[in-house]
Amino acid sequence: MSADTSPPPAVPLKLVLCWHMHQPEYREAGTGKHLLPWTYLHAIKDYVDMAAHLEAQPQARCVVNFAPILLEQINDYAAQVTAFLERDEPLRDPLLALLGAQVPPTDASERMQQVEACVRANRQRLVEPHEDYRRLVDMAPWLRQNPEAVTYLGDHFFFDLVTWYHLVWMGETVRRTDPRIGSLMAQGRDFTFNQRRSLLTLIGELLTDLIPRYRRLARNGQVELSFTPYAHPIMPLMLDLQSAREAVPTMALPDAPAYPGGADRVCWHLARGRAVFESHFGCQPAGCWPSEGSLSEATLNVLAEEHIGWTASGEGVLLNSLTAASDQPPDPDRSWLYRPYRLHSGSPAVFFRDDSLSDAIGFRYADWYGDDAAGDFVHQLEQIAAQLAKTHPPGAPPPVVSVILDGENAWEYYPNNGFYFLSALYQALVDHPTIELTTFSDVLADGRTPTILPQMVAGSWVYGNFETWIGSSDKNRGWEMLIRAKQQVDRVLAEGRLTPEQTDEVLDQLAICEGSDWCWWFGDYNAATAVGLFEHLYRQHMSHLYRLMDLPVPDELSHAVSQGQGEPAAGGVMRPGRKSE
Repeated sequence: MSADTSPPPAVPLKLVLCWHMHQPEYREAGTGKHLLPWTYLHAIKDYVDMAAHLEAQPQARCVVNFAPILLEQINDYAAQVTAFLERDEPLRDPLLALLGAQVPPTDASERMQQVEACVRANRQRLVEPHEDYRRLVDMAPWLRQNPEAVTYLGDHFFFDLVTWYHLVWMGETVRRTDPRIGSLMAQGRDFTFNQRRSLLTLIGELLTDLIPRYRRLARNGQVELSFTPYAHPIMPLMLDLQSAREAVPTMALPDAPAYPGGADRVCWHLARGRAVFESHFGCQPAGCWPSEGSLSEATLNVLAEEHIGWTASGEGVLLNSLTAASDQPPDPDRSWLYRPYRLHSGSPAVFFRDDSLSDAIGFRYADWYGDDAAGDFVHQLEQIAAQLAKTHPPGAPPPVVSVILDGENAWEYYPNNGFYFLSALYQALVDHPTIELTTFSDVLADGRTPTILPQMVAGSWVYGNFETWIGSSDKNRGWEMLIRAKQQVDRVLAEGRLTPEQTDEVLDQLAICEGSDWCWWFGDYNAATAVGLFEHLYRQHMSHLYRLMDLPVPDELSHAVSQGQGEPAAGGVMRPGRKSE
């Protein structure tokens, strides 16, 4: 009898899909005016759709991570729209204000700003499919060349443009179910005040019910909710700037030995972030996706002190850490990736994303048919399972594959906001006999013991290092400006001349300035328009911090930190070295 040469049966897999929802603070310090609209636009398009796909497939499970500063802005928008509709209180977002206005602005500069804002949309997916909107968008280049002509445009141009902008930024699941959207899109032009008010009412409904929808999904067991530190700071760099050299020993660092009081600030962001999370969702988070997946040994120790049960990072961090621990790369079978780790017995469990699978969703599948993309994703999981079956010990807990990416930015590059792909993906995963959708907490609850990680090389999800946020002249200058501001904060607080309320205002504003998004954008490889918007907002936030301390605003905050020369990113935020609004 011949020997059985058939391959071993594929090992069952546990799969965690972790969707990270994050936007920085877009409100103008001191006025509350929203300078960029991305929070509410992503809310009505992406956060709504992501909830709806889960509601449509009750057997699907995942982790959804919210940045606390995003939760606050969503609530602020919901309150604004309600106050406008019920009490005619002014809207603090220029685009929403135009949508609900009786007449458009008369100032030429303001009119041109509205035009520019209303044409920021993916050309292939959001503009070209809608002929009426495309005609309006195609007028923008001529208006840029002839800006004086904007004063001659009739009211209908602005009202049709802003209406279409909100129609194309509406979630696909909303378009398919709400007759108000279908009617407006079929009409195509000459939208009346009452029709625009009806659209604004729908936007208010979506914003008001958004956080409760995720709360309901969590309560019925479909979603595990987690959080990031309050304003999305890079914790390892705040704890130790030198940690940037663990992965890149030759990295140029800011002209400062350390971020002053970084440990206290990290604890502040974690405590404040947890408090905001609990106030919105009514439960305590077990886990924390650290901003940009940035971890270090010092960061893990702080997370342990804060009683965080699990955290996560990028595959590159694990690869660097295992290589450093053994002076050679880990086994090529990649079994080392599909398990939780722990630095020591008291530290949180750490999961590491499969970069290839995560980036396939974030970037590669955008031009595929939805069924084909979902099929390819499942096929890759089956290949992983077959490979792991060769060495997986009998009776050992199933391997866990972590797929972690933004839950917002990729979908405008997909047809129909990723509707066909996400529908097919959840269905295929739910139906699969050996792949189990689960959550990080449930993985840890099955009795497995995380593998001890001998050491951790500090890094982020981007290439396993921090070069996206530090190391170039522009990024280091941003850090140096922040460090000087923090030194002034420490001095003013030590003087004791601020009231408790003023102290809280200063610390809140400092937190915004400590967010990761600002230094991400600094650098020539980013698009000039986006860099200009974000670096201006950074300097505005920094200037307000000085004003809150009753100090002169430094002259350096009057000059651009970075210019940007690259092309706009073709994908979502979680893309190595690049970002999209």
